[in-house]
Amino acid sequence: MRYVAYYRVSTARQGRSGLGLEAQRKAISQFINGGGATLLSEFTEVETGKRNDRPELARAIHKAKVTGARLVIAKLDRLSRNAAFLLTLRDSGVEFVAADMPEANTLTVGIMALMAQHEREMISRRTKEALATAKARGTKLSNPNGATHLRGRGNAEAVRGARRAADDRAKGVLVEIEDIRREQPGASLRDIAKMLNQRGVQTARGGAWYAQSVRRVMARGPA
Repeated sequence: MRYVAYYRVSTARQGRSGLGLEAQRKAISQFINGGGATLLSEFTEVETGKRNDRPELARAIHKAKVTGARLVIAKLDRLSRNAAFLLTLRDSGVEFVAADMPEANTLTVGIMALMAQHEREMISRRTKEALATAKARGTKLSNPNGATHLRGRGNAEAVRGARRAADDRAKGVLVEIEDIRREQPGASLRDIAKMLNQRGVQTARGGAWYAQSVRRVMARGPA
């Protein structure tokens, strides 16, 4: 049996440093050598979890087709939340295998794709609902009627309302942070801030995210 390997890293930094890549290579090497097979080619994709275009995956699939090899990936479970990847894999027309889930087949991957799409839609819905609730309750964190200002006026109920609004907004952002951390295990605060900006998630003031602002949101509750 001959194989074509496909690796995926989430950031250019991971690609340069080998972070995550070496573990994938090791898993595939152990899987292939265990069966006495041959590795023909290796393709590495540097991408974010939200992107749907994967030129290296397309090259890997093409190589597998023209050589009659099987496409092998290290961890299907890590990619199981990415519907676009799963559907590309399912519809590729090549045999594939995952080192961590060798029993997976086209049906399995199709079901996983449907579940991934459903989960992403639910996350998006929960985020929008949480942000809408925060807006309905009233006060933005940067609003002159925020908690600090109102506390000085002795308006306890308004202070509680401002805190609730801030907490509700934080919950919505935490859903996105949780999604990012699942897609990029070990992501730094700076990585998370970059992904929040790419996803169009706004801060309370409508500005960009930075590591410090991510830290403040995460301090409000588990992500």
